[in-house]
Amino acid sequence: MTTRFLIIAAMMVVAALACVLVPMLRSARREGRPRAPFWLAIALALLMPPAVLGAYLALGTPQALQPVPTPGPADLAKAAAQLRASLAKKPDDAQGWTLLSQAYSALNQPQLAMDALHHVLRLKPDDPDAIVAYVEASAETSPTHKIDDAARGMLQHALQVKPTHQRALWLLGISDFQRQQYAGAMKQWNTLLPLLPEGSNVAAAVKQELAEAEARMGAGSNTPNPGTTTTGTPAAATRAVALTVNVKLDPNIATKVQPGDTLFVFARAVDGPRMPLAVARIKASTLPARVTLTDAMAMTPQLKLSNYREVQVLARISKSGNAMPAAGDLESAATEVATNSRKPVSLTINRVD
Repeated sequence: MTTRFLIIAAMMVVAALACVLVPMLRSARREGRPRAPFWLAIALALLMPPAVLGAYLALGTPQALQPVPTPGPADLAKAAAQLRASLAKKPDDAQGWTLLSQAYSALNQPQLAMDALHHVLRLKPDDPDAIVAYVEASAETSPTHKIDDAARGMLQHALQVKPTHQRALWLLGISDFQRQQYAGAMKQWNTLLPLLPEGSNVAAAVKQELAEAEARMGAGSNTPNPGTTTTGTPAAATRAVALTVNVKLDPNIATKVQPGDTLFVFARAVDGPRMPLAVARIKASTLPARVTLTDAMAMTPQLKLSNYREVQVLARISKSGNAMPAAGDLESAATEVATNSRKPVSLTINRVD
């Protein structure tokens, strides 16, 4: 993705924020509302462009190849808390909930962003931008990072409201691809392609994924075209990645595991997006356990194990059942491993977050 494209995207984000923030700030001044929205608006105007670009690279475009750091300063978190307190008194302020969801996204708190977006959708159920943002957040918080049936239905509704919504088209195609419904994925991406700047990197990547879907549909299986990976890089042959991971629990913290806890074992790129490339979810009570991570656990055709030569593998016991890390979770150290390795990876969960 070119620097020029990123700059233009950032300018578009700022312009969109201005459309939301200016009326909100004027209304706040007239009504004598707290100053939290003002400071939050200023912080978001500065911080949201890189945050949105990061999410756009990770979920909203097919080019999730490079990480974009998401800033989360303490003053933004404080302003978000103040705004949430204000919204408790005025729960029908859709603009305020929208702003709060953007703040939580910038702070990399997708579950809280979902909560705020739930309020937005209660007030504006046909807002396609809010619908797509909710689906993105729900995929990020899902243990498998996949688009479930409910989220898929929301995307379909967003496209009924706005048939040319680019991110909705892309994500619905991803959902079809995940379900091995390659004809459906091709339909969504063929609709998306004419809406993108001709000759752009994004358009080229969509064409690439169209070719991948067509190849898989023709092969009648999940096997990519021989000789290429899904990033279009020539290869001697498609690599079948299967990482075996043995996980055990340090006896010193065994008493901290409760019957309802969930064990997540996942791999992520050493140099690349922080979103997991493969995730296994099982009951923590089964420890010690052995799992196998494969491309079948990928969220998108771009984010999968075989696209990377080295990955980090780690294990986490979640108290909430959510894949997102939280205080009190138990975790192992990350171990780097080559994806062509056939030697089992051993992980010991021995620390408390």
